[in-house]
Amino acid sequence: MTVLYKANMVRGAEWATLFAERAPDLPFRLWPDIGDPAEVRYLVAWVPPDDIAATFPNLELVFSVGAGVDQFDITKLPPHVPLVRMLEPGITERMVEYACMSVLALHRDLVQFIAQQREQVWRELPVTQTGKRRVGVMGLGLLGQAVLGRLKSFGFPLAGWNRSPRSIEGVTCYAGADALPDFLGHTDILVCLLPLTPETRGLLNANLFARLPRGARLLNVGRGGHLIEADLIAALDSGVLSAAVLDVAEPEPLPAGHPFWGHPRILLTPHIASTTAPETAVDFVLDTIARRHRGEALPGRVDRTRGY
Repeated sequence: MTVLYKANMVRGAEWATLFAERAPDLPFRLWPDIGDPAEVRYLVAWVPPDDIAATFPNLELVFSVGAGVDQFDITKLPPHVPLVRMLEPGITERMVEYACMSVLALHRDLVQFIAQQREQVWRELPVTQTGKRRVGVMGLGLLGQAVLGRLKSFGFPLAGWNRSPRSIEGVTCYAGADALPDFLGHTDILVCLLPLTPETRGLLNANLFARLPRGARLLNVGRGGHLIEADLIAALDSGVLSAAVLDVAEPEPLPAGHPFWGHPRILLTPHIASTTAPETAVDFVLDTIARRHRGEALPGRVDRTRGY
């Protein structure tokens, strides 16, 4: 029974060391050294290999190394093989750090000040109290709830929107498509933490931006596919939005010359908001494998009908 890792090779070397320490009797291989494909029972991947079913006939579990699974074509996975999202605690903590950093940067006009620095302009901007800056989070899963929990300490009025109803203390919650306009109308800083599905692809578009208060700010830490890029540029250039922080794009990396690189109202980072820590990720994988052998429910198991 072999565990095969196919993702960042630098972190993969750390995974190999940790597996040797914590599960020395469980063979561990790094792609493309797959050994006997019939022996591969567990696949840990970011972008999965082509033709999984034919290549690994005895596969039992597939793990995403990240919290999202939109990079997988679920239809190509054998129906009996569970797909599991990474739930190691470091993913949540690092997302909370990045989201709070970015919300505060948007709140305190850091994007505008960076642009002014490039132009050698020394100019104050009026400061808005946190109690008057409304933050709304789209996506109230594990990450969204954790981000809202930490943002409470800053005193922002908080709201959340989700496809299905949620109840979170201290957060005004909205659910479903009918409630989205009301949620947007009460959001000055919009945080996208939605999973990427056919329903959410392109959701961050001109129509949505127009429903926000004029001059609102955007943080996208979901996926690049959520955003219609031309609509964001138009909204920033017209003042519909005043700033954006983007950690995701489509494609990644962005090509040279892309307008996001030099836009004065965009702060861009290279999909680093939340990364998987090998130390705790290996423990999660080993625990999930043990649960599988005991016939127990698997944490992070993806619902194929929803895509997350």
